[in-house]
Amino acid sequence: MIVRMSKLEIAGPKELLLDVLEVIREQGAFQPEEAGVAGDGQRAQLSDDRTVVQRLFLENMRLQTGEIISLLPPLETRESWLDPLTILDTIAATATRHLTTCRELAKRFETLRRDLDELERYDMLLSAIDRLIEDRDVRSGLEFIGITLRDASFVERLRDVLAYLVDGECTLTTAVAADGTLIGLIATPPSRSMAIKKALSDEQLPEFPFPESLNNLSLPERISFVENRLATTRLGMAEIEAEQERFARRWLAFYRRIDQWLAERIALLTVTGSVHKTGMCFLIHGWALTDATAPLTERLNEKFGGRVAVEQRAILEQDLEKVPVALSNPPYFRPFELFTRLLPLPRYSSRDPTPFIAIFFPLFFGMMLGDAGHGLVLLAASLLLLWRRPQGATGDAARILLISSSYAVLFGILFGEFFGEAGGRLLHLTPLLPERSRAVMPMLIFSLALGASHVVFGLLLGVITAVKRRKRGEAAVRIITIALIACLAYLATSQLFPSPWLLTRPILLLTGLLLPLLVLSGGLLAPLEMIKTVGNIISYARIMAIGLSSALLANAANHLAGLSGDLILGTLAAIVLHAVAIVLGLFAPAIHALRLHFVEFFSKFIEPGGKRFEPLHKQAQTTKEGHVWKRF
Repeated sequence: MIVRMSKLEIAGPKELLLDVLEVIREQGAFQPEEAGVAGDGQRAQLSDDRTVVQRLFLENMRLQTGEIISLLPPLETRESWLDPLTILDTIAATATRHLTTCRELAKRFETLRRDLDELERYDMLLSAIDRLIEDRDVRSGLEFIGITLRDASFVERLRDVLAYLVDGECTLTTAVAADGTLIGLIATPPSRSMAIKKALSDEQLPEFPFPESLNNLSLPERISFVENRLATTRLGMAEIEAEQERFARRWLAFYRRIDQWLAERIALLTVTGSVHKTGMCFLIHGWALTDATAPLTERLNEKFGGRVAVEQRAILEQDLEKVPVALSNPPYFRPFELFTRLLPLPRYSSRDPTPFIAIFFPLFFGMMLGDAGHGLVLLAASLLLLWRRPQGATGDAARILLISSSYAVLFGILFGEFFGEAGGRLLHLTPLLPERSRAVMPMLIFSLALGASHVVFGLLLGVITAVKRRKRGEAAVRIITIALIACLAYLATSQLFPSPWLLTRPILLLTGLLLPLLVLSGGLLAPLEMIKTVGNIISYARIMAIGLSSALLANAANHLAGLSGDLILGTLAAIVLHAVAIVLGLFAPAIHALRLHFVEFFSKFIEPGGKRFEPLHKQAQTTKEGHVWKRF
């Protein structure tokens, strides 16, 4: 439902402006109008120079506090109740000094982290080489050369090259590093090392690239050096983290409070740009939830002792385009706002599409799926999701699936289908409606009749909306369209079910009279809109088509499973095929039911283009990961 709004004017002494905005923010039910559109067309005054300077100062300070918070570990802290306004200059100087400290700690930590990444790479490769060196005497006078091999097939080729080059005066052993890299270790007399290194370079197999500080060290000495550097680097990083944590435990709660206060203060100063101000008083135009108007007025009177006045103004026709929109629905309808959010927000003078989609979407979904067995599987899946207590869109989707699958079970019983017709017969389900797989024409006629009723209902809602907005021409077009649809339905019925009681000539004459009236009231394009409306009704034939495909797919799954001739194999085939049918039965009806609403139904009465109601309110305190701070 679209929540009722009230147009308010709040006036008082100029020196109380920020305090009044603070109370409004605490109540969280009032949205000031933007500058240039407030009141009776008067132009809102811009903020004075002092307000602009203060806002720039606070925004710069918030950049500093935000960076300090981002550079510190996200610890859980107690909420601070400090009032920053009294010590703002001191806070600014302290924040500058602390930001320098935090940046230096972060820079040192980042340098050590890059060193650690590089050293860990070396350590991983050298650890593999170290396992190869363990079986050799490092004091034998041999020189060790470590290389990375592209793949195992290259090992034998390299052995042949080395044997030819140094006449067998070297050995090649291999090992696999922790990340799967193939490592090779060549042990050779020093006199042969230069020739081997040149051959490796020609084969694009150079030695491991180590820092210049390791170039003069032997391979065993490099291993020892890297291990020592790793330990020193990790110790240095741990010391920096401990220092950051000590700083955070002392100052993080303080800066979180400062950051929250700055965000709220900047928001208030931003709002002052849309406030009418004179030398002595202020005037705020805006919108409030009607149910919250009285509590807001009482709170302002209590806080300021009658020095601030609140007056409710009548919403004029020219104001309807500016009224912000807030939606509120009962618990049963509320999950379906998930679908409503896919559409542009309706105008205040229009209607909330949520109740309509909550009523008709499960109905269409159940008719198209129409299998009690498939519906029970989806019902169990929705209950499993809800058992885990999902939040947000996932929770809404689970509740929608619960409702829609219940309708599928109901229509499955009416159609006599439980995992297809075979399951229905095994359970002795007596179809109360025609079998979908055989009664194609009756289901088509029923779908078109349902579509005509749905579209006509949308047109009637459009008539009501047009009358409320005093758009007589638009209301007349919709009424004539409804009459023409009734005439066409009557003529179609007379052709499908000939009867002497159905007189077609008067209806043809009435149709001929209504068409010129349609052009007169709606213009030359009105007949085209009429044809489009008829096309919308025909589009509801998809209810029959999707329902037929669902029934045939389930029957095909049973038939193919029976052809296997083996109980176990047939059961497995039936499970797989019905699983595919359930997945298709979930998405196809949902997509087509939404299309029938979004395109065929809502276009008849929903007027998009509403502005979301965004009242001033307290900002939630969150960490940089987005979690609410813990309060003790």
